[in-house]
Amino acid sequence: MAFPEVPIAAEASLSPDVALPADQRPALTRIAFGSCAEQHKPQPIWDAVAAADPDLFLFLGDNVYGDTRERAELERTYAALGAQPGFQRMRATTAVMATWDDHDYGENDAGAEYPMKVASREVFFDFWREPLDSPRRARDGIYTSATFGPPGQRVQVILLDLRWNRTPIARNTAFPDDARYAVWAEAEAKAGREVPGPYARDPSPAATMLGEAQWAWLADRLREPADLRLIGSSLQVLADFPGWEAWVNYPRDQARLFQLIRDTGAKGVVFLSGDTHYGELTRLDANVPYPLLDLTSSGLTEEWHVRVPNALRVEGPHHVANVGLVDIDWAARRLVLRLRGVDGRDLLSREVDLDALQPR
Repeated sequence: MAFPEVPIAAEASLSPDVALPADQRPALTRIAFGSCAEQHKPQPIWDAVAAADPDLFLFLGDNVYGDTRERAELERTYAALGAQPGFQRMRATTAVMATWDDHDYGENDAGAEYPMKVASREVFFDFWREPLDSPRRARDGIYTSATFGPPGQRVQVILLDLRWNRTPIARNTAFPDDARYAVWAEAEAKAGREVPGPYARDPSPAATMLGEAQWAWLADRLREPADLRLIGSSLQVLADFPGWEAWVNYPRDQARLFQLIRDTGAKGVVFLSGDTHYGELTRLDANVPYPLLDLTSSGLTEEWHVRVPNALRVEGPHHVANVGLVDIDWAARRLVLRLRGVDGRDLLSREVDLDALQPR
């Protein structure tokens, strides 16, 4: 399917792997990001994005809900997003980078076993206008990166792929089948109680999300010079509750990520995540090279009102449609991490000293 074109600005469909060198791109001062956009629902959040006027927008997954094993159906799903007026306006004026999560990958909570992943990757690249000769099309997944700005104001954006190579997720044995869990969880949620979730940690050496090729690629990226590194993950990186999909379900991968940041001396890492259908800010201080922050923005349309525990939560949760913002004041060496609602008002705002994001 050839997706219809809309007028775009010169940088509006950024292809990270073939774009201009970093020093020839202007420094970024505002990055917006989001996840979980149901393509058939109204999407008023784009008005708040337009008012924020970001330099770059990051789609972190569930950018459409296209659960299917039919390529044509997935293409129709993307076409519905492309027809959304607010999305069209944003795409016409703002540089965009994207990764996927399970529902735009093609199946709920799916990983390496999903049989249509090659077709899904082709549809993804076609919709997001990845050039046919892009190195990204030859990878074992859709992970990518781009760097913006001169030395001293250099922002590196890394978008991971947590689906293509992911081994099966461990189940919470208290809930052996989806039907039984779904009935119980709905009743617990309606009663206002916390819901344990269907999944568990898997500490086995074989359990992984990234795969070795992506790990090697990530190590190379983290060795590149940057003043701020925004690592986009479709799932929460720091949240400590394993009931639903998150990095904590794969504790060896999570520990390996922290160790890789330490080993490469990568400074300025901030995680941006999605998936949850609520927004929050999570912070980890222990056994990491410096305080790590994970700003979760979800969803652009989707809201989930179940109470989910997270002992590392420092602000939130906000169970309303939201978009994430990262504001950078280069003169003051300061970030402001925000979640903003449909009405354009901040739901969450936290200042961060950029110079504090340095290995100890």
